[in-house]
Amino acid sequence: MPDNFVPVTASEISSDRKKEIISKIAKNIVLRGLTAPAIMFLESVKPMNFLGSQVMVFFEPIILTFFNISEYREASLMFEERDTIEKLINEIENQENEIKKDKKKSVKEDK
Repeated sequence: MPDNFVPVTASEISSDRKKEIISKIAKNIVLRGLTAPAIMFLESVKPMNFLGSQVMVFFEPIILTFFNISEYREASLMFEERDTIEKLINEIENQENEIKKDKKKSVKEDK
């Protein structure tokens, strides 16, 4: 795919790319210590995922001053699919568990 390719539908985004974007979002949430609030928010908006994706399109001009345009557009398209939020929640939980395991391991090694 060329570097300037901009997907128009979520089906045009490869499953590997979707996993990469979900992982990146989850990592940023976990690293900021927002796991619990993010999961609570995502669970509460699950039924309105399409509406949320359209809100992302509306705020795109403002958001683009802070984020990469292609990733943002891909994410907004991905959130039109119903299972994306569930995948994001699972990835947040997986990354949070990995961090907890690493912390436990480092504490044991320090003793």
